[in-house]
Amino acid sequence: MKLLRWISALCLVGAVGAAQAAGQPDPNLARNLAATCANCHGTNGRAVAGAGNDALAGVDKDKLMQKLRDFRSGAKPATIMHQISKGYTEAQLELIAAYFAAQK
Repeated sequence: MKLLRWISALCLVGAVGAAQAAGQPDPNLARNLAATCANCHGTNGRAVAGAGNDALAGVDKDKLMQKLRDFRSGAKPATIMHQISKGYTEAQLELIAAYFAAQK
């Protein structure tokens, strides 16, 4: 019986992997990527007042993308954001910016 459970679990994992490999996008990808920003910018981009970090929720996507590009290029000084922004692809940054722009 345990063997049957293991085989079923492996098949399920394989099916999920195959579905993702087939090009079906992860519906939670933007949220998951944006979650990495929570330590500094607060849950869903709602920074704690007085903490010294900008709130990201509801900020225009193009404005967020420009800031991220400026961090990435070094045009905007930062302690860590220049390193963090270089760790994402342009498409991932677009997803993150769109996610935060949609937060109200």
